Amino acid sequence: MTRALIVFWLVLFSAVFSINFNLVGAAVMHSHTSINKEHIQDSFYSPKDKNHYSEDGEHDIEFDHEAILGSVKEAETFDHLPLEESKKRLKILLEKIDLNGDKIINKQELKVWILRSFKMLSEEEANERLEDVDENNDGKVTWEEYITDTYGKDDELPVEQEDKQLLEDDKRVWEVADFDKNNFLENEEWLAFLHPEEHPAMIPHILEQTLSNKDKNGDGSIDFQEFIGTQGQERSKEWLLSEKDKFDLEYDKNADGKLSGNEIISWIVPNNDEIAEEEVIHLFAASDDNHDDLLTFEEILNHHDIFVGSEATDYGEHLHNIHNFKDEL
Repeated sequence: MTRALIVFWLVLFSAVFSINFNLVGAAVMHSHTSINKEHIQDSFYSPKDKNHYSEDGEHDIEFDHEAILGSVKEAETFDHLPLEESKKRLKILLEKIDLNGDKIINKQELKVWILRSFKMLSEEEANERLEDVDENNDGKVTWEEYITDTYGKDDELPVEQEDKQLLEDDKRVWEVADFDKNNFLENEEWLAFLHPEEHPAMIPHILEQTLSNKDKNGDGSIDFQEFIGTQGQERSKEWLLSEKDKFDLEYDKNADGKLSGNEIISWIVPNNDEIAEEEVIHLFAASDDNHDDLLTFEEILNHHDIFVGSEATDYGEHLHNIHNFKDEL
């Protein structure tokens, strides 16, 4: 065997071994899917439109599609429909959005529909998560099932202080979301646990938890230093000035130099109503051709790709997997 051939086989063996090792590692490692990962870096819950625009200003049209369809799965389905089929299904959808039946979509009708879609997206996510966590398929989740899926078995539970804190936070949210105190979560309880920021009964707990984690001097409020936390030590002067403007102009409504009560909630909890309004403005700007603040069915169908997306590819392959959209609506 030549030297070159020996080297070739050694490289190939190493690559295969590395791939197999990585696969085994991936199989045994648990990705942390705690609800606390819904928080972004400065501790507030991620808004529905967190991926609508990147930091570079790039627009992700998938958010628009999901905001209209209320389902990630349906959005993916529409991406593979041919043009005429996509328009046909969109027209069926428009008849549902058009509450007064005048064949015109006004801003309020569109906003109501988008808010409905946000709720459906959360429910879809919760149902998918339930399939992963519910080991015995009884439609309920016990705390043991949740921590096993999220953190691993007893001997794999977090040892780092940060992860221990996340586990403790999860447990407190779990206990609050267990409305009937029967030691498992189902239906609305499970949704409230995964998305406490969207459930009114969970808001007082979010406030309590925020103060517990951020109120370092124990005065029942959040000053600017507590607001920025440890990030302030790593960020630029420009960032600090920008955050100070947010603190003073957006959140500190009574200008007393600290956040308390509803001011903390407005900081921590995304306002889906405002997000829906912004999405309505965005969709109208992209499709209201005559600028009359009304969308005719024709205008929307002419801009169908903004609302639902369509690719004239793999039609035959995907058609047999598509549900009867009209019946579902």
